[in-house]
Amino acid sequence: MILIGIGANLASPVYGEPRATCGAALAALAEGGLTIAQRSQWYKSAPVPASDQPWFVNAVVRVRTTLDPDRLIALLLQTEESFGRRRIGENAPRILDLDLLAYGQTVIGGQASDAGEAAKTTVPHPRLHERAFVLLPLRDVAPDWRHSVSGQGVRALIEALPPGQQTEVMADAGGPYGSEWRQPRNAPRNADDASRQD
Repeated sequence: MILIGIGANLASPVYGEPRATCGAALAALAEGGLTIAQRSQWYKSAPVPASDQPWFVNAVVRVRTTLDPDRLIALLLQTEESFGRRRIGENAPRILDLDLLAYGQTVIGGQASDAGEAAKTTVPHPRLHERAFVLLPLRDVAPDWRHSVSGQGVRALIEALPPGQQTEVMADAGGPYGSEWRQPRNAPRNADDASRQD
């Protein structure tokens, strides 16, 4: 079972509000060869750690793909960049965030090297067990999922969450993937294309 987290808390000049951007990103991933097998409900989530930035929109999707974890992460990063994501610091606001949460029972990385650097690819995601905005939507698409390192089920992980994380279920919108996104005719394929149009 391959699980991907998606989120955003900044509007995109190309795709619109955060959930519309997320819907467009899921469509782009499907066009890129992923099969979106199931999507969770959309959740509105306060930033973690707490800050004064806008709340996030989050979901989890279960996908099918022949890509290995490294190539899948490369596709996610490429998609983020094409949607205008700029990495300006840890926990910063973002137009789009795509994370490989789990890839079956595969375990990659997580151990620091002699130089103190973690592996570039870490699966399962190293902080998923600490985040309500990941675990609640993950439960929607994989209620029997178990963490491939700890062996804990998603329900036990939710019960063990640190207190104070605020999340709210959002009603689906009418567009693709329950978002507000509608692909206009002659729409630019990504933010770089948009910047080149007159």
